[in-house]
Amino acid sequence: GWCPLSPAGAQSTQLMVEPPWRPAVLWDRVTLTCRGSGTTGATTWYKDGQRWGQQGHDRLPVTESGTYTCDRPGTGHSPPVRVSDDPLVLQVPAWPLLEGDTVTLRCRR
Repeated sequence: GWCPLSPAGAQSTQLMVEPPWRPAVLWDRVTLTCRGSGTTGATTWYKDGQRWGQQGHDRLPVTESGTYTCDRPGTGHSPPVRVSDDPLVLQVPAWPLLEGDTVTLRCRR
């Protein structure tokens, strides 16, 4: 689900998605994990731009569709992750894919 793409990526705040498929869908029982430097348990969560959920926890079980980000001291805001409630999705693995890779797709409904 989470992999820094470069040394700079290792110094940024990232959101790990479990299960590791994109797009993330609510009925997959998605859990987000915030990764970044700084104090463990100092995570601030946001849903659709508003503070959300239990602050301070590095893991967030997602119970509502929306766009989620997290903030960690020292590395700032993560890129957004959208969790949808779409009834039919074509999913790809959440890790970076390169041209020529063999990939498994999931059609879910």
